Amino acid sequence: MKLTAFEPTAMSDAVVMEPPQADGFLESSCGARSSAASLDDGTADTANESSEEESTGEREDDASASGTKTTEVPAEPSSHVHQAAAQRPASLSVPAAAESCLWTSQCDGEVKLRMGDSGVAAEPALTVNQMFTSAVERFGNHTALSWKEGEQQKSLNYKGYYQACRTAAKSFLKLGLQRYHGVAILGFNSAEWFIADVGAILAGGFAVGIYTTNSPEACQYIAESCRANIIVVENQKQLQKILQIKDNLPHLKAIIQYKDALKEKLPNLYTWAEFMEFGRDEPDAPLDAIISSQKPNQCCTLIYTSGTTGQPKGVMLSHDNITWTALSTGKHVHLTDATEAQESVVSYLPLSHIAAQMVDIWVTMRVGAATYFAQPDAMKGSLVNTLREVRPTAFMGVPRVWEKMQEKMKSIGAKSSTVRRKVAAWAKDVGLQTNKTRMNQNTAAARTPLSYHIAKKLVFKKVRKALGLDRCNKCYTGAAPITKDTLEFFLSLDIPLYELYGMSESTGPHTISRPEAFKLTSCGKEIPGCKTKLHNPDEEGNGEICFWGRHVFMGYLDMPDKTEEALDGEGWLHSGDLGKHDNNKFLFITGRIKELIITAGGENIPPVPIEDSVKDAVPLISNAMLIGDKRKFLSMLLTIKSQVNAETGDPEDDLTPEAVELCRKMGSNASHVSEIAGGRDRAVHAAIQEGINRVNEKATSNAQRIQKWVVLDRDFSVGGGELGPTLKLKRPVVLKMYKEQIENFYKDLPTPTTPDNQLPPK
Repeated sequence: MKLTAFEPTAMSDAVVMEPPQADGFLESSCGARSSAASLDDGTADTANESSEEESTGEREDDASASGTKTTEVPAEPSSHVHQAAAQRPASLSVPAAAESCLWTSQCDGEVKLRMGDSGVAAEPALTVNQMFTSAVERFGNHTALSWKEGEQQKSLNYKGYYQACRTAAKSFLKLGLQRYHGVAILGFNSAEWFIADVGAILAGGFAVGIYTTNSPEACQYIAESCRANIIVVENQKQLQKILQIKDNLPHLKAIIQYKDALKEKLPNLYTWAEFMEFGRDEPDAPLDAIISSQKPNQCCTLIYTSGTTGQPKGVMLSHDNITWTALSTGKHVHLTDATEAQESVVSYLPLSHIAAQMVDIWVTMRVGAATYFAQPDAMKGSLVNTLREVRPTAFMGVPRVWEKMQEKMKSIGAKSSTVRRKVAAWAKDVGLQTNKTRMNQNTAAARTPLSYHIAKKLVFKKVRKALGLDRCNKCYTGAAPITKDTLEFFLSLDIPLYELYGMSESTGPHTISRPEAFKLTSCGKEIPGCKTKLHNPDEEGNGEICFWGRHVFMGYLDMPDKTEEALDGEGWLHSGDLGKHDNNKFLFITGRIKELIITAGGENIPPVPIEDSVKDAVPLISNAMLIGDKRKFLSMLLTIKSQVNAETGDPEDDLTPEAVELCRKMGSNASHVSEIAGGRDRAVHAAIQEGINRVNEKATSNAQRIQKWVVLDRDFSVGGGELGPTLKLKRPVVLKMYKEQIENFYKDLPTPTTPDNQLPPK
């Protein structure tokens, strides 16, 4: 399949911008690497030279315009703040590029931008530097970044932030960063992480985040793929990974450590202070020449996929992908410019993930928000302390973060007096009903009941303050599925969680719920300027979700075949997710094509709804994974809610207080997972089976009934390998890790027709 410069017919407002090819504007290309392959042989242009060819690609494409608008993508003017132009002149034009394309897999390629005729989709295309200098002009003295050093709070305003990024860029150039080569960053969120990321982009390289949980081998794969000239690490622990593999990285020229003192001095290893000093007195002209040569339709960032179904792919994001998506997202969720009232966020999710980058770095830059950095042990328990100190106005949590909050509040509630528990239960009932009425936009929504105001004063305000969310009117969840139980729990406390949906290939968000467009279990509606279509819908309206818009990625680095699999002939990005729209165009995710279980009998079964139903029916369950692909019947792996080691983040044998209380209600005295796993506890075993029976009663067919299950010895975790960095279930990994338990389900046994988990003997 070959993508062409095709005029779509289904969308009158999605106009494609032709990249320039003449008079200094270079022709873009599709497909495999061309002469740019010389970047591999050591003869590549260094980053302080203008290249003859640059490319970026995005994975979210949706074409449909009756005509093509040709717009110039000029080289950028000088990068100094006082000279920066926030918008490009719309009157300029250049001849259309006859061979230009919506995608590329070449590191130095260019792509067509999916410009619209009006609205947000028609906004001028900007480079990262143009967006940043505009932010400096508008919000220069406002806090940009803030962090704690010991007990002292440090901060950097937008002017200082931009200058630090320029200094870092000059330091990168002095260390030998070449154009279209990577600066890999391996560490927890910090001001240095941001400065290295943006500095790499300004210097003409690629910003490349690496998960801190990656093995040395996984780090090597990414560093090789992006041809990393420089690797920035947080501390000795991360440094050791790179020292193990550095001899296998021919492009590597320097390593920088941004936290803690160096334990030993090695050649080409520098502290952050030493690194920044390199660029302090360097002239501006070479950097300005590079910045001036950058165009919005060129690549500036690589986001590597998790690689759970194969080797990680380098998602190429252009300047326009980032700057335009930040603009559209900010408008969609009604973020306030700092000139009116400054927004604030807490940065703690892995910055190698697009969701964290978009929220923490780019959307905040667009509106002049302040980003506060959490402590490295945020996911191990300190996050709530940071939230109480910062009191953010917007907060993004992956489902597991919200689930942990839910478990903690339930645990505390269980220890409260009878009166307090009754008041809380009454308030939650009022909160849930009131918010559901608002959500459904009933006529009664205009009249908030008196009971709601009382409940808000007695309970809701106190809960928000305890969580550090008393100023937060925008709470989001994304990056993995969340259960309806958790959504309703927070809705009952007057904390609606707004789901967002997207992918690395769509530069993060595609749809986002918001107060005026919110439905439980829906991911909301498209951000402005984007389109959705459902490919091959079934009789219930479920089809593969496809994206179109300026947020769609450029392509996968050096992987033209994989890029063509993701983008169809018209330029639509195929997500691999199944979904449907309701009558009001709210999007609901119903499954993932690659996760679909196809039984031996040929029935297609999405696992997530069944897994969520089991967790709802048996609150003792922490994780559930459905098994049954190419099998005669369905089975399930279950884990129990257990305490987490505060130091390592690993699950322990002790049950959570909530789990202990649930066991007592079941008639069990168990306090440890080991007392339950493998069917050792008769009462818990029976209670789980009863819950699964209730789920099975609602199954649409016999093939969708769970016939066998087992409780594992420990919960899933990142350290254990079952969960990814955003706590998403890594199904292929789990299948390998628990192969023995899975095979035991199907050993020479007839296909059962009823639940067949016999109770253990007394």
